[in-house]
Amino acid sequence: MAVLQVKNWTNRRSYQKRNLWAGILFGLGFVAFLDETVFHQLLHWHKFYDKSTVAVGLVSDGLFHAFSWFATVGGLYLVADLRRRHALWHKMFWGGKLLGGGAFQLYDGTIQHKVMRIHQIRYHVDIVPYDIVWNVTAILMIAAGLLLIKSAQRNARSAERLMPHAT
Repeated sequence: MAVLQVKNWTNRRSYQKRNLWAGILFGLGFVAFLDETVFHQLLHWHKFYDKSTVAVGLVSDGLFHAFSWFATVGGLYLVADLRRRHALWHKMFWGGKLLGGGAFQLYDGTIQHKVMRIHQIRYHVDIVPYDIVWNVTAILMIAAGLLLIKSAQRNARSAERLMPHAT
């Protein structure tokens, strides 16, 4: 059992960045997928690109949907590879998921909604409460992700001190 723990920590540290990127890609893709499914398709609040015809909006949604799935599948491909190598680090992966999802949401809420103005969360309502909830949620996700990543790194340093032959 101790040998397996040493090997797992060695693998996790060796593949720390891959765990982080797997989470970031999956989180980004998953939050984009939720945005597309809930706000674009189910609620009909907006399209990815609202400054043209409905047809252009639908094409832009299709491209956005494809992007979200490529990111999600790419993240899951990395997870499968990490599991095969016995190097999946759940805390680092979850930190990456929250960081990636929050970063996407903050980018969407600030750059796409306010700077580029390619769409808003919703139209014909007071947008301020929607903007606050959208962006504060994104910031909370980013903060939680960063805390998990830092915690995972502390756990690894502690494990290395306890098992110096693991590095």
